[in-house]
Amino acid sequence: MISRETHKTPQEVLAVLKAGFALTQEDLYQFNLSGLELQRANLHQATLIRANLSKADLSAADLSGADLRAADLCQAILRDANLQAACLYRVDLSGADLRGAILTDTKLLGAIYDSQTLFPEGFNYKSSGAIGPNAYLNGAQLNTANLRHADLQGASMLGAYLGGADLTHANLQGARLSQADLRKAWLPGVSLRNARLNGANLAGADLRAADLTGVDFEHLESIAGADFTHVQGLSDEMRSRLLSQPAQELDTPHALTRRTTRASLERLSN
Repeated sequence: MISRETHKTPQEVLAVLKAGFALTQEDLYQFNLSGLELQRANLHQATLIRANLSKADLSAADLSGADLRAADLCQAILRDANLQAACLYRVDLSGADLRGAILTDTKLLGAIYDSQTLFPEGFNYKSSGAIGPNAYLNGAQLNTANLRHADLQGASMLGAYLGGADLTHANLQGARLSQADLRKAWLPGVSLRNARLNGANLAGADLRAADLTGVDFEHLESIAGADFTHVQGLSDEMRSRLLSQPAQELDTPHALTRRTTRASLERLSN
């Protein structure tokens, strides 16, 4: 093991692992190991919080019990890796290859995946707490989460808590957001095509330039202070329904843009 008194560099870490030594329980907080060949590396119970492991080859590596919170594993190769009881809270798994990986008791709450992520055969990733296409996130606590550009198309997010979450340019096509709490959520440029928003709370939400084509809502809990400037796909019927909300809601300004909800909706007809 590398002495904790020495100044460790990614090159030193790679050399030690290549030599067959273990870095069990090693502290590699925020280390940049991007693109490195770390096949069969022994990182059992290592601390890899916020480490950059994007495009790293971790095939058959031992990451059991490792703390990988908020690490970047985008396009990482994790085939046959041991991730048993590892903490992957809010890890980026976009494009990662986890085929054959051991995910027993792995904590995936808030981990991001996309349509290119490959999971082990038979693994129920949709109900793992991870965030991605067709994920089951009913009632999920995602307040203030960073979900910029996230692919959540077809996700079930009934009653999810998304207050203050950043969903800028996220893909929520066909997502089920009925009764969801989207108060003060950031939604500029988001795609909500054919999404279901019945009973959702949009108070203070920033929906500028969002795509609302085919959005389904019979009733919204509140739109007080929501900014709809330059939204796309909003039919005249939907706009009239929004303008029928209580005057107090329509005349509430958005905290950032200072534009009232009424003014943002009236701009659509100009």
